[in-house]
Amino acid sequence: QLVESGGGLVQPGGSLRLSCAASGFTLDYYVEAWFRQAPGKEREGVSFIVTSDGSTYYTDSVKGRFTISRDDAKNTLYLQMNSLKPEDTAVYYCATDPRLRYASFDPDEYNIWGQGTQVTVSS
Repeated sequence: QLVESGGGLVQPGGSLRLSCAASGFTLDYYVEAWFRQAPGKEREGVSFIVTSDGSTYYTDSVKGRFTISRDDAKNTLYLQMNSLKPEDTAVYYCATDPRLRYASFDPDEYNIWGQGTQVTVSS
């Protein structure tokens, strides 16, 4: 089970840190990812991290503003979001899958999801 937290209402230019805590298993599958879904839009990949070497990838719209990280001791994945914009407003989900052996932004390839946390960027 994955449980996200840390969402909320923030003004443009503000910051939030999302957490994704795993329970019942060790969060060390090949890749762990953050997705988001805005109203009326498809779920899109935001960032992923490859567990074995720590390599990361970000979608273009968040590069330089968001940082993905993980803490093995806490069995938790994080997403630090800075310089937030209204267009970042969405429900954010973390995801992973034990079958994946490559990094993917296709949500259909992930079978373990959190419940989502709402991020609203508004003045």
